[in-house]
Amino acid sequence: MNRVRAAFERLSADRRKAFMPFISAGDPNLEVTAAVLRTLQERGVADLVELGVPFSDPIADGPTIQASYQRALAAGVTPRAILDRVADLRAGGLALPICLMVSYSLVYRPGMETFVERAAAAGIDGMIVPDLPADEAEPLGQALAARDLVYIPLVAPTTPPSRREAIVAHATGFIYCISVTGITGERDALPEHLDEYVRGVKDEAAVPVCVGFGISRPEHVAAVTAVADGAIVGSAIIHRIADHADEPPDRIAAVVADLCEALSAPLRG
Repeated sequence: MNRVRAAFERLSADRRKAFMPFISAGDPNLEVTAAVLRTLQERGVADLVELGVPFSDPIADGPTIQASYQRALAAGVTPRAILDRVADLRAGGLALPICLMVSYSLVYRPGMETFVERAAAAGIDGMIVPDLPADEAEPLGQALAARDLVYIPLVAPTTPPSRREAIVAHATGFIYCISVTGITGERDALPEHLDEYVRGVKDEAAVPVCVGFGISRPEHVAAVTAVADGAIVGSAIIHRIADHADEPPDRIAAVVADLCEALSAPLRG
């Protein structure tokens, strides 16, 4: 079974919610990324991982994640190198579900079928493609399904109800529910009407609903997962990696795992 689906089935059986860190692949290098992924699994502080593929013109990413992508690109990181490193990690026993956040430009360039085939062979479990319009996503969804990868669409507070219903209907992994209008980044408080918005998405969805953007504190994780099936944290983690970028990979990985342990504490009771 696909690792994303299996993870949510286990979580549901255990009556738990998912904690999903976002990691920019190759920031500051792929050795650090590999160490972080291994340590997250060893420490048991992540249920799934969202792995961002650096892109020169990211969609909806705030300054923290944009800077991480620039660091990775400056270090020469490529989509092929990222997939090769994931394949190495899988061969070494990494079992964490990995959802690739990738611009469609990077999927289109080698050919959609080729990219999906490479991702599947490397051990990727699903894809989030933020700049692919829902009206044009069916071929990608079919290519993913043919290789037992899941398609993870995004919805926003500004998505009209009729369009949201169509987007949700195509999801096969989970729904990425953007908490706010605007860009990613750490925030002091979550939007006032987030519960109502997430409940509306859940009423329409046949798959789990996870919330990202602006979640940066344990109390945010607790508030989001009171209604959603999982919380996604990105900028707070990327910020911590940047603060320790000059340290050895294992030290950076330990710092990230410590933060994830603290952020996900409300989910462990």
